[in-house]
Amino acid sequence: MKDYNIETKCVQGGYTPGNGEPRQIPIIQSTTFKYATSEEMGKLFDLEASGYFYTRLQNPTNDMVAAKICELEGGSAAMLTSSGQAANFYAIFNIANCGDHVVASSTIYGGTYNLFHVTMRKMGIDFTFVDPDCTEEELCAAFKPNTKAVFGETIANPALTVLDIEKFAKAAHSHGVPLIVDNTFATPVNCRPFEWGCDIVTHSTTKYMDGHGAGVGGCIVDSGKFDWMTHADKFPGLTTPDDSYHGVTYAEKFGLGGAFITKCIAQLMRDFGSIQSPQNAFILNLGLESLHVRMPRHCENGLAVARYLKNHPKISFVTYPGLEGDKYYSLAKKYMPSGTCGVVSFGFVGGRTAAETFMKHLKLAAIETHVADARTCCLHPASATHRQMNDSELVAAGITPDLVRMSCGLENSADLIADIEQALAKI
Repeated sequence: MKDYNIETKCVQGGYTPGNGEPRQIPIIQSTTFKYATSEEMGKLFDLEASGYFYTRLQNPTNDMVAAKICELEGGSAAMLTSSGQAANFYAIFNIANCGDHVVASSTIYGGTYNLFHVTMRKMGIDFTFVDPDCTEEELCAAFKPNTKAVFGETIANPALTVLDIEKFAKAAHSHGVPLIVDNTFATPVNCRPFEWGCDIVTHSTTKYMDGHGAGVGGCIVDSGKFDWMTHADKFPGLTTPDDSYHGVTYAEKFGLGGAFITKCIAQLMRDFGSIQSPQNAFILNLGLESLHVRMPRHCENGLAVARYLKNHPKISFVTYPGLEGDKYYSLAKKYMPSGTCGVVSFGFVGGRTAAETFMKHLKLAAIETHVADARTCCLHPASATHRQMNDSELVAAGITPDLVRMSCGLENSADLIADIEQALAKI
């Protein structure tokens, strides 16, 4: 597909049917694929030919949808995973092994923080968490000789801090490592991190990309710009022979554009099998077709709610990067001039008790762990997604005990505000 505008890519990217072929992306709901000879299948196992032999590694439906997301982000290669957590795990583990180190923003989603801080530390990978607002000097001080990547979120969940992508990319590249950015909240409709120096993008496609709470999934997109061979000593998994595939060297055989994703599929998906189901990929594609229409409405509703809450006497603070006067307003305008997301975080003058009372009396907004959905939902992170953190870790993640995260859906903003108003009246 030529370089169409992003709206056209949302609708038609990733798949172009031929004569007599399905107009919609077909669901290839099959675990296995038939070949005439063992020699033909052998070429697939040796990475000498492209094709499919087992859905645990790759599936045509998944690849078509991944290709669409790749086009939307402006990348060189992409793959779907079973969840956003799997995408973030694979993106890190593909280049960082036991004994290695990663620098990450401290305000990342609680589940991702737990993945890094607890689970991956058990695997021997160390993490240093830095304040996303740190100076360049403070950021560079976090690097070690064994650092293999830098990780952050375009818009952090639920702190809603905006990552200064250029600052983090500059620090990563000066130390010879890639910047990985989770672009879930902004989506490529509002921000394309590759244009600001990011090297690898991840998504929880469960959120805005699906947009309807129908299918869990994730995605990894490679920019194809990071030169692994220039830093060959740091990334032996990509720059030295892989004995499990007859000595193939990914960076040499697949080049800048294909090495990272090919290795991720050939090794990690092969061994861990966190594949997205073809049915979920089909559902995801339906969501992608309207992503460019939905995101402006989410942002419009988010801004309306933020403006209403800003001067309310029972609200102690409002965080929304698209709101005039917000701490991250300038960064948001730089990286996301068309809008940020539909998620608003706010706190209460009455503290945690007031937050709990407010949550109990919502009628339209549902209490859910989900976010970035067509339907408005609300969450008290300290009691749910971030409950594994202690108080100091919560503060570092930008979360207070009274913080409520509201994900504004596609309803009429006046109805959302009326629901908030009646719930506030109960405090």
